[in-house]
Amino acid sequence: MKQIINGADLRRMVISAAAAIEINKQALNDLNVFPVPDGDTGTNMSMTIGAAAADLRKTEDPNLEQAAKVAASAMLRGARGNSGVILSLLMRGISKTLKGAEVSDGVLWAQALQEGVDAAYKAVMKPAEGTILTVARLAAAKAAEAAQENNFIEFVHTAAVAEAKIALENTINQNPVLKKAGVVDAGGKGWLVALEAMLSSLQGQDVEVPEGCDAAQVKESANFDDFNTEDITFAYCTEFIIDRENDKDPEQLRAFLSQLGDSLVLVDDDDIIKVHVHTNDPGKALSEGLTYGSFVTVKVENMRLQHTEKVMSEQELDPQIAEPEKPLGVVSVCAGAGLADVFTNLGVDQIISGGQTMNPSTQDILEAVNKVPAETVFVLPNNKNIIMAAEQVNDLTPKNVVVIPSKTVPQGVTAMLSFNPEGSVEENTEALTEALGSVDTMQITYAARNSDFDGYDIHEGDYLALYGNQLFGTSTDIKVLLRALAEKVRDDGKEYVTIYYGEDVKEKYAQKTADLFADICPNADVNLLNGGQPVYYYLISAE
Repeated sequence: MKQIINGADLRRMVISAAAAIEINKQALNDLNVFPVPDGDTGTNMSMTIGAAAADLRKTEDPNLEQAAKVAASAMLRGARGNSGVILSLLMRGISKTLKGAEVSDGVLWAQALQEGVDAAYKAVMKPAEGTILTVARLAAAKAAEAAQENNFIEFVHTAAVAEAKIALENTINQNPVLKKAGVVDAGGKGWLVALEAMLSSLQGQDVEVPEGCDAAQVKESANFDDFNTEDITFAYCTEFIIDRENDKDPEQLRAFLSQLGDSLVLVDDDDIIKVHVHTNDPGKALSEGLTYGSFVTVKVENMRLQHTEKVMSEQELDPQIAEPEKPLGVVSVCAGAGLADVFTNLGVDQIISGGQTMNPSTQDILEAVNKVPAETVFVLPNNKNIIMAAEQVNDLTPKNVVVIPSKTVPQGVTAMLSFNPEGSVEENTEALTEALGSVDTMQITYAARNSDFDGYDIHEGDYLALYGNQLFGTSTDIKVLLRALAEKVRDDGKEYVTIYYGEDVKEKYAQKTADLFADICPNADVNLLNGGQPVYYYLISAE
């Protein structure tokens, strides 16, 4: 049984945890009860801890403090979604406890787990039971208890894992929504997966992502400045798959291609031949390949061009922080060119693309904030899952960052209408925050999975209507939901309605929706704009 860990041990533990979450990413996503496709727990957690794994792979022989610091810093910057932020905070607390330590025994590890829990709870305004917080808290408490019995880190961590399993199973009884759906909490499951992988690593069995699994976030990034474009001998990366139509010996193809270039990989199967080769004459390679059968796929890429673009791209990543030219600036998150134009016209300095299916990371928000030439930068997340990631930015930049907790795009737009670039930070903070409550948001999307939610029997592919953040209705006919929303707007006496239609909606159908609202709400001023947003067919604001 392992008594203590050092930096190399912790490095392997975190990399194993990242691999395990990546492997279980879809299973974690499937635990999300709410059927709206608005970013998933497994994906967010995987991308967050994957950032730590990537940086740790580049860090050779770290001591314990260094390994913890590298992981915590990478996860903080890479944090996506609420689950990702909480995961990063758990690691930040661990890092804080291990500062200055060369090794960790069971007692120190228990303290580290508890410090992580404390950091996470501080960041959540209204902690609820039956979440990742609950699982992490009870696991840390059991670790502290076990440390009094046995100081071996493996013993302590084993106890934490056992308690996390019990706590996770109980989440189904702590949250009515989970109980109705018959599932455990997705975030809590993710933390258990991480803890189990760490234990496996402690026991000498590191977790690795199997070949073929999508794990882009844990791959190392090469330093393209290490060599010149001219140093690339064979310019074209050529790949193809052949559907075999004769008995020609693939070894003859291998011999031919080996004379054309390098980095040759040829896989001979009963039915297909798969080829990868770097060459200056892809035409010859393809022509010879055709003598064996017809192409299933072909891909030819100019590596010299790719390299030049990559170097230029990396050079464009200016880490400098824009000097203040004005007292106040604004960053906004949205998805869709039309919505971006709306925010830009209202005075937003930087637009971060994302918001629904792909939540931007803390690093993404940080980079946008640093580009704004202002002393104080207001951030409009426009999605409840992005607020926590945005709130971490203030600790990473010398600029003063104020997060206005907008949960929808219409809230963000309404807040910008109240923005006064000549006003004080305090006045704008109050005005923008107050404006959030003056607008009702309606959204039409689709069900990403089967679900029984809020009394609705939901089937994958059904249209869903949301009013605020509550499920308003579901139907196989989008017109039924639009009519119900319009009647709600009329009954509530709203005077201004703005309809943003998404990228999957044709203008003529969007116009019919606007006409429907105008007919049902004769006393309201109805406006139609092309938002271009993905996932959500309509975003509707009513004031």
